[in-house]
Amino acid sequence: MSYIKAGTDRAGHPVNLYYQDWGQGDPVVLIHGWPLSHEMWDYQMNELPKHNLRCIAYDRRGFGKSSKPWAGYDYDTLADDLKAVLDELDLQNVTLVGFSMGGGEVARYMSRHGGARVAKVAFISAVTPYLLKTNDNPDGVDKEVFDEIITNLNKDRADFLQTFGKQFYGVNLISHPVSQAHLEGDFMRAYLASPKATIDCAHAFAETDFRDDLATINIPALIIHGDSDKTVPIEASGERTAQALPTAHYIVYDGAPHGLFFTEKDRLTRDLLEFIQQPISVRTSSPTY
Repeated sequence: MSYIKAGTDRAGHPVNLYYQDWGQGDPVVLIHGWPLSHEMWDYQMNELPKHNLRCIAYDRRGFGKSSKPWAGYDYDTLADDLKAVLDELDLQNVTLVGFSMGGGEVARYMSRHGGARVAKVAFISAVTPYLLKTNDNPDGVDKEVFDEIITNLNKDRADFLQTFGKQFYGVNLISHPVSQAHLEGDFMRAYLASPKATIDCAHAFAETDFRDDLATINIPALIIHGDSDKTVPIEASGERTAQALPTAHYIVYDGAPHGLFFTEKDRLTRDLLEFIQQPISVRTSSPTY
């Protein structure tokens, strides 16, 4: 298995990040969402390399096959982990693709590390610019919503993850966009994560303000969000990220849930390919519906 060392924990133990690296060509780095692992990108990892792209997906610390230290789940540290991946593999002309929580890592990396090595960025169902409702962020999500997540994780993590998985894909009595087998696979991936990492990362994506980070982005950007996303509501995220990045290409998937990387996998792959392969001189400022 392939690992990258991303520094050490407070006890001096190495923090190793597991990654997969497939294909040849301009690199695309896929950053997974909470509470899954790099395996959520299975379909994209199988398709994008067919189009002369080098695709790298890694497990965030605390998740998947990566090290599970006690601490280090703030976005500064997570952005430093992303830098370790780009530096160790000596990647250039990178397209960063961040899903959900991973969109925060993209934004923080761009400000904290000056966008080094990166040519384009994509925010997919992302938590940017700031999810938590505060006095200066009235369009955010009520704190009680996130408090309930933490309470339920502490009470019965397995039960929470199974319930959350259904909401993630918009599963209800009349809609079954994913199979039970897929839900069970996601549960397995999520339950293998560190409980401490799962809780700390929930705090991080709920409470971190990325508005200043987005203001530093001056390269081509893609924003994709489903308008039926009940996990990261588009009104608090996708729409406001598009306002913060007015030259970005903004695509709204009608009726799509949060987990559109699977429910809309063919369309997402096409849209990613078009964005990645488009010459940088070509930009668009108009939303696409």
